[in-house]
Amino acid sequence: MRLTIEGARVLDPASQLDEITDLHIADGRIEAIGSAPEGFKAKVIDARGLIASPGLVDLNVSLREPGLSQKGTIASETRAAAAGGVTSLCCLPDTNPVLDEPAVAELILDRSERAGQVRVFPVAALTKGLDGEHLSELVSLRDAGCVAFTQGLAPMKSNRILRRALEYAAGFDLPVIFTPQDPALAEGGLAHEGATASRLGLTGIPEAAETVALARDLLLIEQTGVRAHFSGLTSARAMDMLADAQARGLPITADLAMYQLMLCDEDLEGFSSLLHVQPPLRSREDQHALRQAVQCGVVQAISSHHQPHEPEAKRVPFAASAPGISSVEVLLPLALTLVADGLLELPALLARLTCGPARALHLPAGQLSIGDWADITLFDPAASSEIGQNWLSRGANCPFLGLGVPGAVTHTFSAGRLVYQA
Repeated sequence: MRLTIEGARVLDPASQLDEITDLHIADGRIEAIGSAPEGFKAKVIDARGLIASPGLVDLNVSLREPGLSQKGTIASETRAAAAGGVTSLCCLPDTNPVLDEPAVAELILDRSERAGQVRVFPVAALTKGLDGEHLSELVSLRDAGCVAFTQGLAPMKSNRILRRALEYAAGFDLPVIFTPQDPALAEGGLAHEGATASRLGLTGIPEAAETVALARDLLLIEQTGVRAHFSGLTSARAMDMLADAQARGLPITADLAMYQLMLCDEDLEGFSSLLHVQPPLRSREDQHALRQAVQCGVVQAISSHHQPHEPEAKRVPFAASAPGISSVEVLLPLALTLVADGLLELPALLARLTCGPARALHLPAGQLSIGDWADITLFDPAASSEIGQNWLSRGANCPFLGLGVPGAVTHTFSAGRLVYQA
């Protein structure tokens, strides 16, 4: 199939391309940018007034399948991703069974290919069953298509085991994703330890739960040389530690949850279980520091940290609710508020959503170059939209439903195929 996207503002941060021009697509790849090849005949999409960017790359998505289909399926959540302008995503190993065997990775890849929406890159469990003790078959999982390894918030049994795991991963240049949280310091916690948690009577999780674990991780990364990525940091102190480690030359990158840039612990006043997340929403000062880290480039990527839940998981008191927000569907609309707020210029924002995350995990995505797969998001920067209209995710646990946001995704193309149209 041949396609021409005509008259869009083509904005590709990876190549610093920013001009009104045409994109010509053939056999799923970008054939030309600008003038069409001689004799090129194709279906034309009038994109005047729209922005064409690389398809968004989301590094942190729970697809819930296999085993948790009451919360979401690969089909439902990849459709939601396409509606949010996402064309490539990394799915977490928090499935049932845990993604710790090549057969599970192959199942996920097969079902995502059959769903035909977006490209899925599995992230496997660092240890079997996330038990923190027995190392998964990392090389076999890599060969099965896994792009990185993580424990998420599941603790390791000891620092010695963690060190051995990182040494092994480093030996094969396998990236490891960290979400630092000391399990003893965080035990039983529901919210950021501070004035809001005290007033609401919620057990707090101190900032030190994150920074103590982060300090350990940084020291082991430096010692082992493993390629490391941090996902879901929440505190100002963590941003300072990250910047210092990068200045010392450690090979580390980071992404933040989009909702952490918009919310803080003060928003918990209504006890809404929709705002129960782990790691928790922290103080307004921490939120400001996260936004500054994104602005200055200490944090290279913004992700959705999408965790869909069935209604029953959230229709309970705050303390009994399952943590997580359904958010992949609103990644781009929410991110555009950072431009409206003056925090980032549009090209810088798109870098955090496309080439930044792709480079962090060495993914073949996030740019618009001749010969690349035609993963393209078209959106209208002048439009406004209301979150929740035509909701596609199986999980409706999103605190932003009904919120008016700037911009609207109009089309999403994956390998040249139209997978979403508003």
